[in-house]
Amino acid sequence: MSTEAEGKVGIGQRLLDWVEDVGNKLPEPFTLFLGLFLITGLVSTAMAMGGVSVTIPGEDETIAVKGLFTGEGLSWLTTTLGENYLGFPPLATVLPILLAVGVAEKSGMLAAAVRIAFGKSPRWLLPYAVGFVGVTGSIMSDSAFIIIPPLAALVFKAAGRHPMVGLIGGFAATGAGYSTSIVPTSLDALFAGITTSVMDTLPNADYTAVNPISNYYFNIAASIVLALVAGFIIDRLIEPNMIRRGVPREYANASAQELAKKYRADNPYGDSEGSKGGDDQAGTEVRAELAPEEKHGLIWSMVSALLLTGLILFSVLIPNSPWRNEDGGFLPESPLLSSIVFIVFAYFMLMGIVYGFVVGSVRSMNDLVRMMSQAIIDMMSFLILAFILGQFIALFNWTGIGSWIAVAGASGLEAIGLTGFAAVIGFMLLASVLNLFIISGSSMWTLMAAVFVPLFSLLGYEPAFIQAGFRVGDSATQVITPLNPYMIVLLGLVRRYEPDAGLGTVISRMFPFVIPFWIAWAALLAIWYFFDLPLGPGNGIFL
Repeated sequence: MSTEAEGKVGIGQRLLDWVEDVGNKLPEPFTLFLGLFLITGLVSTAMAMGGVSVTIPGEDETIAVKGLFTGEGLSWLTTTLGENYLGFPPLATVLPILLAVGVAEKSGMLAAAVRIAFGKSPRWLLPYAVGFVGVTGSIMSDSAFIIIPPLAALVFKAAGRHPMVGLIGGFAATGAGYSTSIVPTSLDALFAGITTSVMDTLPNADYTAVNPISNYYFNIAASIVLALVAGFIIDRLIEPNMIRRGVPREYANASAQELAKKYRADNPYGDSEGSKGGDDQAGTEVRAELAPEEKHGLIWSMVSALLLTGLILFSVLIPNSPWRNEDGGFLPESPLLSSIVFIVFAYFMLMGIVYGFVVGSVRSMNDLVRMMSQAIIDMMSFLILAFILGQFIALFNWTGIGSWIAVAGASGLEAIGLTGFAAVIGFMLLASVLNLFIISGSSMWTLMAAVFVPLFSLLGYEPAFIQAGFRVGDSATQVITPLNPYMIVLLGLVRRYEPDAGLGTVISRMFPFVIPFWIAWAALLAIWYFFDLPLGPGNGIFL
């Protein structure tokens, strides 16, 4: 039996090694899309020389594929380079939200909200609180991976439960549920911008515009369901397993203490004063409880949010409101829905400023500018990547290759009878596999959306629905790929308790979350599909 067990472990480890080896051989995203841009240019040129054309179903006009490496193509590139970059739709939506979220995060408001959510949870509810906060943690972008797991470990320990369980559960819920949240985030704006941009592949297509809240109803349900699933796994599977295996509850040695000190020194939410009672370990942890001024800051930020809500409701509900459409309503399109970016910006900015003013982290306009500048610096890699993503999307649309692939792919799926929810399942499985190798969500959605959004549109599905399907595959497998850079951060935290732990240890503890998350998320999408429920305001399943 021991030989069989060792064989199973060996196979699993070899699989992880293979994923890491293949992933490490992939170029970083900018180089990857530069290569795809050149390949698309060569293929489009060959197709143009061969006289390839496509007719979109329902239209009389035939679209001839145009080549990049022709006189017309090179002229197009040199005259639209800047337009392709600045016209990349996610920039117009992500950047404003990013500035506001930066103020909310750098002022300490978001971290304080997370801490009070943990601190107010009774012992029995802690696993589900960790699940909910982790799943909705993407509101803080990647910093959620740094803030939530150690906080969860701390509150678990304070409640007399296993701290490693909080650490593992917090990371798993954050990563495996990264693509959804209870409130709109910059990720929603990013996905919506990419989804909209690729629909230019199908000129004159009749579809509902995609905006940052096009998946909002689905996201709310997904956040609740995944939080319950995560809490159940943490409570009924992970913690009993940790106890049964005798995983340490305390720091292992002095080197682990030093690692904790380094983490605290790098973490703006740690106890900068150290321990005043002589307990070195306590002084090196992230504080779970809020100081009085932090509580006051949260209260006043919530009051400001309620006042803003009242103002918005008054503005849009009055007769002849300028935020209504021509029919006097709000769906499927209206100035109100087109103002979503502004509304999200206003909430985060106002709450961040009020909180910062109360606790003293925002004293002047200089502080706000500094926080917004830091938010832009944190996203600098995306701004650079957006340059080549914009060129790739623009080339895909201009050459007509996207239209040709969409029509050919839709015809192929119809020929084999794979056009229903089974095709969507296949799409989500492909996203889950690619997610093992391409960690950047913007890169992977740009690549997949360019092909599958127009393809599924020709099969009768709204772009917002395919975007919702992508969310399932995009996150569920994120916590088991060795290429996730935050796995190394988690490993460092795990080694406080288990100095000999390796990457395989961490990944093996993530596996119990992956399949249940995937199945629950896919089942939820199936309910939306078969009952034809609205995904968000004005966005349905079928065209």
